[in-house]
Amino acid sequence: MEIIDSGFVFSDDPQKIDPVAIHHYLSTQSYWAQNIPLETVKKSIANSLCFGIYYEGRQVGFARWITDRATFAYLADVYVEEIYRGQGLSKKLMSLMLFHPDLQGLRRYMLATMDAHGLYAQFGFKQVDHPDRLMAIVIKDAYLNN
Repeated sequence: MEIIDSGFVFSDDPQKIDPVAIHHYLSTQSYWAQNIPLETVKKSIANSLCFGIYYEGRQVGFARWITDRATFAYLADVYVEEIYRGQGLSKKLMSLMLFHPDLQGLRRYMLATMDAHGLYAQFGFKQVDHPDRLMAIVIKDAYLNN
């Protein structure tokens, strides 16, 4: 899938993905993956359904779905570089992704966010009904020793 809008290219083409650019953002600018190793980013890309936003051939945004493509999908590592924010790029990316054939008919779509609840609510995401049923193992600062 590929959409071109106002000079921005939104695509699921794995050949367009720039792991170095994604690593740079995640490891230095995200709040969730500080210091993540490049090899970990590459592995996560290889094992996910990925989408990019490109401007003048350069990756300026990214998102990936961790999914079995049958019942479940978890949205992760979503970002738009700060200079390109405020142009509706995240909304366009969400629209493209939610129409992707590999994300149709699933039982559950999930994500975690600290600050983008308003964006995701526009696409049907809401707080879980029974948060007491969710559990996790969280390794804080997992990438600090790498």
